[in-house]
Amino acid sequence: MSHQPSPDATLVILTGAGISAESGLRTFRAEDGLWEEHRIEDVATPEGFRRDPDLVHRFYNERRRRLAEAQPNPAHEALARLEATWPGEVLLVTQNVDDLHERAGTRNLVHLHGELLKARCEACRNVVPWPGDLDRTTVCPGCGCSGRMRPHIVWFGEMPLELDRVGEALARCALFAAAGTSGHVYPAAGFVELVEIKTHTVELNLQPSAISHAFREQHLGFATETVPRWVEGLLQGIGRS
Repeated sequence: MSHQPSPDATLVILTGAGISAESGLRTFRAEDGLWEEHRIEDVATPEGFRRDPDLVHRFYNERRRRLAEAQPNPAHEALARLEATWPGEVLLVTQNVDDLHERAGTRNLVHLHGELLKARCEACRNVVPWPGDLDRTTVCPGCGCSGRMRPHIVWFGEMPLELDRVGEALARCALFAAAGTSGHVYPAAGFVELVEIKTHTVELNLQPSAISHAFREQHLGFATETVPRWVEGLLQGIGRS
């Protein structure tokens, strides 16, 4: 039986690529070290962007087109329902750069690794919504510079976003859950070690992650099955509290 926190407790949910994989989006890094048949070093590092910006822009332009065809799945929808129904705070922290959590209805959300549908100017640091293509001639709508726009993605070697906000929530949450994560990418893989010793921890994954030993409770299976079932148990427990 799952642990039942008090209804006013803060919950922090970390999600990874396993959530969006069931919506048809490829996981960030396959076992062969490639992402969509490209070397990570070529399309997900600042050095790769400086070396071949045209390749990087083409790569992310195609990712945006793929994302436009994807839809939220029952795991995304269940987590949105948890946020909307849980009496206390629910903070969803995702490693994913897609917008499927938002489209499912989640509002209290941190994108650790940036957002595919946004662009950032390296000249003025302005971040703007950007659902279309980028290239080396794109003009920044903020400062007017040409050729300085890049995907608003945290690449390898760069600092994840809003870590202070996440750390504060981890310090006071009563339950921390990780869903669809590999446990290989830090600092997110270390979040389970940052919570208080009294905090209950849950892993929901297709298979045990690299950090499964750190969780008190585990549910294995497809995210579209395990996440809705786990959320339903939490919400049913509100009435029994």
